[in-house]
Amino acid sequence: QVQLVESGGGLVQPGGSLRLSCAASGGTFNVMDMGWFRQIPGVDQDRRIVARISWRAGSAHYRDALGGRFTITRDHNKIAVSLQINTLEPEDTAIYYCYLDDYERRRIWGQGTQVTVSS
Repeated sequence: QVQLVESGGGLVQPGGSLRLSCAASGGTFNVMDMGWFRQIPGVDQDRRIVARISWRAGSAHYRDALGGRFTITRDHNKIAVSLQINTLEPEDTAIYYCYLDDYERRRIWGQGTQVTVSS
């Protein structure tokens, strides 16, 4: 069964850092890109893109409004991505979802991981 497994969420104090990880398993993938969305409960009706990375070129793209606190990286060997978030703010509190797009036009989602920024 094809799936993405996320880890690394949790409770962090404002100003802290967190690293989210996501790994694919259970299938063969011809990956086009991977990335992260997030959804803020009570605020966002839908998931909103945070960052994505093109698999072959390794080009990273970020949602402009988020500034430079997010860094996405990929691991070719594991079909995995990580999202480093620095200087966390309470507004970053959300459920973070990993996704994978492949050249067969499939989008696979992870189950989501909760990030809570609070003192």
